[in-house]
Amino acid sequence: MISRSTIDRVFETARVEEVIGEFVQLKKAGSNFKGLSPFVDEKSPSFVVSPVKQIWKDFSTGKGGNAISFLMEHEHYTYPEAIKWLAKKYNIEIEETEQSSEEKAQMNERESMFLVSTFAKDYFHDIMLNSNKGKAIGLSYFKERGFTENTIKTFELGYCLDEWDGFTNAALAKGYDLKYLASTGVTIVKENRQFDRFKGRVMFPIHSMSGRILGFGGRILTADKKAAKYLNSPESDIYHKSKILYGLFQAKKEIAKQDNCYLVEGYTDVISFHQSGVENVVASSGTALSSDQIRLVNRLTKNITVLFDGDAAGMRASIRGIDIILEQGMNVKVVQFPDGEDPDSFAKSHSSAELKDYLEDAAQDFINFKVSLLLKDSDNDPIKKAGVIRDIVVSISKIPDGIQREVYVQECARIMEVSERVLFSELAQIIKKGEQEKSKANRQQNRAQQDPNQPPTEYFIEQEQAQMGLVKGGSSTEKIDEISKFEREIIKILLLHGNEITEFIEEIENEDEQGKVVVTARKYDNNVSAEIYVHLQDDETEFTNIVFQEIYTEIIHQLNQSEKLEIDALVNHKNADISTTVTSILMDEEKYQLSDWEGQNIEVKLASLSKQVNDVVFNLRRVLIGKKIEELIKEASAEVSIDLEMIKGYTGLRISLFEKLNRVV
Repeated sequence: MISRSTIDRVFETARVEEVIGEFVQLKKAGSNFKGLSPFVDEKSPSFVVSPVKQIWKDFSTGKGGNAISFLMEHEHYTYPEAIKWLAKKYNIEIEETEQSSEEKAQMNERESMFLVSTFAKDYFHDIMLNSNKGKAIGLSYFKERGFTENTIKTFELGYCLDEWDGFTNAALAKGYDLKYLASTGVTIVKENRQFDRFKGRVMFPIHSMSGRILGFGGRILTADKKAAKYLNSPESDIYHKSKILYGLFQAKKEIAKQDNCYLVEGYTDVISFHQSGVENVVASSGTALSSDQIRLVNRLTKNITVLFDGDAAGMRASIRGIDIILEQGMNVKVVQFPDGEDPDSFAKSHSSAELKDYLEDAAQDFINFKVSLLLKDSDNDPIKKAGVIRDIVVSISKIPDGIQREVYVQECARIMEVSERVLFSELAQIIKKGEQEKSKANRQQNRAQQDPNQPPTEYFIEQEQAQMGLVKGGSSTEKIDEISKFEREIIKILLLHGNEITEFIEEIENEDEQGKVVVTARKYDNNVSAEIYVHLQDDETEFTNIVFQEIYTEIIHQLNQSEKLEIDALVNHKNADISTTVTSILMDEEKYQLSDWEGQNIEVKLASLSKQVNDVVFNLRRVLIGKKIEELIKEASAEVSIDLEMIKGYTGLRISLFEKLNRVV
């Protein structure tokens, strides 16, 4: 486990603008930097980095945090991986602390598998480059495929000797446990025998997005018809084929830069493209495309181009993946290579410029591609043609964006010479049916998750009724939203001004000799956080939003400990909900900078700090009192009369708050 002192040094040393600058093009904007969001496709910058606060905020997605959270979001690192990446960048030596036996048990299994996989990758690579058999067989194969030394090094290709247990014996001699050699699949254990799974195969290590070795693909070099041409690692705790894209580690930066990802099928397709200068390419490794794989790409770009070879049968099997891509809100294009060509062979037989030109010129939208492919089998049969049209409309229904759906319907109507009205009608039916099925599934899931010993809250009852068409909306939902708004504002004031001292005014009510109420004002200085704390304590107020309550508790704990609020401790909090929410609130004011209000001579005027505090506290109190009055009225029944005195008292308090807020009831 990484020591606390190492983590602290990383946080002290790392500069968020330097870290993010390696992945996002940033431009100076006042005291901050801004750039295009690395998470969505956009033309106007919505991504802001604050060197002063050492945080970032992506206003297009709502994501935000510090340097660590950026690496976890953008590079898909785990927390320890992000710390290690930063430590390496800033030349910080990583100190490890002794773990408890329970912690070791939790960590050792996966970590041991990663260690074994890394050793195997290094062993296969070294054997191929430095042993006589490795060079004569493995290296010569890759050389014949046209792969350069730099390409071989980039993808860490290797070779497993054609011996029953050469690798296994080498690993055992180095002290690696047979248990993990078996669980990663590099060694097959049967009874008292163990032998190498990838015996006599050239090796393609499969990396995670952060570069860790998850598994291997091995290609046989002999003409043995009984053996599979390609053999992959078995499923394990670290290797899940449906959640991995080969080459993503090497391609991720270029995918983000080019704002497009090419999707191919095989390892050599990826490597040949990469060597030809098209580096934004990944492979599904021959598996059926999954939503998990598409989500990996979706983090880097919204645009994906699927590359098919000239094999029609293979295309029909793979074309089903297009609907999965559309469901994720991605923009899909398709490139088909000439008969007899695949991405690997085409890249080898054409120059880099010719390959790039072909990819650009041959790209077509999925409708044109589906039509050209499926109509070949229709033989001008009206029934089959109707089936093709319905198949295309089903694909269009997967698109989340309504405008895109309409454009594609119009395109389909034009190509297929069918009325738009008919297609829109069919589309509406498909979408309606899908929504009904989804709504039914959600209700069933909610009921299944509901604690049978606890009644559902009023809010969720209303939501359930609304889904069944019994009610439309409800004041309780609006109240919850309003309460949350004021709770958020309180947290914002505490974060931005909690340590400041300002002048407050207290209104004191007394009766004069004639019995009239006389209000006098008393001025006093107080710490903002202390003032808010006193108000909330007097009202015994607890936040309805769980995250806001956790942040408030952390703030009060800090103030009790050191009488000072440490924002960095909240930004870097181990609870991701706290860290993300705090970052989001701190970056609210940067919205003005994105809109360039100052450049347009638009002045943003804020009330005095004391007025901000009083207004938000009084408003929260006002809404809570209103909610209490509603609850009292709802609790009344034929058997229980309304407590008019209590309601009258609450109403009086509410009117008083309105007066203090200078609002008319």
